[in-house]
Parts: sequence; structure tokens; C-alpha cells
Amino acid sequence: MAILKMTKIKIMGAKDLETKKKELKLELSKERGKLKVGGMPENPGKLKEIKRTIARINTFLNQKKEVKKD
Repeated sequence: MAILKMTKIKIMGAKDLETKKKELKLELSKERGKLKVGGMPENPGKLKEIKRTIARINTFLNQKKEVKKD
């Protein structure tokens, strides 16, 4: 499953987060492709959770960049 909590995100390094974000985006595009073809999603909440996880990663990376600038 694509769920990553903030505690796990804080532990991971920047490179790990970037690779995880790429994996999640690929998974998101696959799920969207299944919907476009007309298939039913196995788990309807999966798309929403993937998008939320990507947003969490982006937020954490942006916060890290702001701290480095100061």
C-alpha cells in the first residue's frame, strides 16, 4: 500500500523520498489508466491516499529546503 505516515517520512532521506515519490506517481498513473479504460478500481480510496502521500512528501521536502536557506 502507498501509505506513508509523517513519522516514516521524517526518518527517510531526501534521495529516498524522491525515489518513493517517483514510484507513487507511476502507481498513480497506472491506477488512472485502469479507470480510463473503464475498469473498476480494486480499492476506491487508493487514488486519494496516493495523492495525499505525494503531497506529504512534497510538503516535507519543501520544508527541508526552507530550513537550509535560513
